[in-house]
Amino acid sequence: MKIIDPSFEILGNINPLEILKSIELYGRVCYKSEALVTDTSAEPFIRRILQSGHESVIEHEKITVKIICDRGVTHEIVRHRIASYSQESTRYCNYSKNKFGSELTFIRPTFWAEDSEEYKIWEQQMQSIENSYMSLIQLGVAPEQARSILPNSLKTEIVVTMNLREWRHFFQASHLQTCTPSNARN
Repeated sequence: MKIIDPSFEILGNINPLEILKSIELYGRVCYKSEALVTDTSAEPFIRRILQSGHESVIEHEKITVKIICDRGVTHEIVRHRIASYSQESTRYCNYSKNKFGSELTFIRPTFWAEDSEEYKIWEQQMQSIENSYMSLIQLGVAPEQARSILPNSLKTEIVVTMNLREWRHFFQASHLQTCTPSNARN
C-alpha cells in the first residue's frame, strides 16, 4: 500500500503573454478596435472587459491540467460542465500488476494528522481494502468487478481541459483539496 499527497501538473507549453495577446485580439473584434493593439495593451484591455462582465472572450483559450487526487475529489471536478476529462479507469486498470507496483495507492487525507487516531483507523481500513482487492483478483475476479470495494481515497489521475472562463469559475467555486505542483513529467 502506498500513500501519497495530491498534486497537479499543467500540461503543454503555456505562454501567458501569447495567451493575453490572443484574447485581446479576439476581444477587440467585438469593438472593432484592433488598431489599438500595442505591446502593452493586452493586460489592461482584458482587465477592463472582465470587469465589465464580458467574460466570453476568455473562452477562446484553454489550459490542460493533470490532477492526481482521490476519486472523491474527481466527483466534484467532473461537475464542471464545460470541460473535457480523461480519467484513470478502475474498470480496466488491474492494480495487482507490476506497473502499479502490485499495490493500491491512496491519497493522504489532509484533514487528519498522521499521528491521530482517525488517521490510524483510515490507514488500517485502506490496508484491509488493498488486501481484499488483491484477494479478489487472485480468485480470478475481473478488475471491473473487484473495483466495487475501492474507496474514494483511491488515488486517480484525471486530465482536465477547460477554457479560461471555466477555470475562472472552477477556482471561484472550488472547495477542493489543496494540491501542490508535481515535478515529474511522464
